[in-house]
Amino acid sequence: MAETKEYTIPAGAGIGHVHLKVADLNRSLAFYCDLLGFEITTLYGDQAAFVSAGGYHHHIGLNTWYSKDAPPAPIRSAGLFHTAIRYPAKADLATIYKRVTSAGYPFTGASDHGVSLAFYLDDPDGNGVELYWDKPRQDWPQTEDGQLTMYTKPLDLADLLKAVG
Repeated sequence: MAETKEYTIPAGAGIGHVHLKVADLNRSLAFYCDLLGFEITTLYGDQAAFVSAGGYHHHIGLNTWYSKDAPPAPIRSAGLFHTAIRYPAKADLATIYKRVTSAGYPFTGASDHGVSLAFYLDDPDGNGVELYWDKPRQDWPQTEDGQLTMYTKPLDLADLLKAVG
């Protein structure tokens, strides 16, 4: 479908929430709330829940309406690659890293992307989750003409952990 008028989404727009199909609501709440620290804002029995950071109505919706006791979606299929959760400070990312590590929950990766530092893990249903912190905008790598030059390099964990001592 071709548009005849140019349009650019407003700079203040953002992704408000993600809503995930899960097999077991309690297992997902244990991951998102007990491990990652989200708070339940709304619970719909044993079928759905909305969880939030900081009292927003919801950042993540979880439901079993079409997926109760279902297996994870195949890796090689169309769908969500990962949900990215941005932390406001480098120290916050270091803190959640230590929390997840202390719980023995496995990470699937860790990267410095030039614009951000990130850890990756899968929720209990195999949904990818990125935990990240954006570097200050003035530090983002760019070409001379201003194009971002994001990359994937190993994360300097020792440097990150200095943020929390």
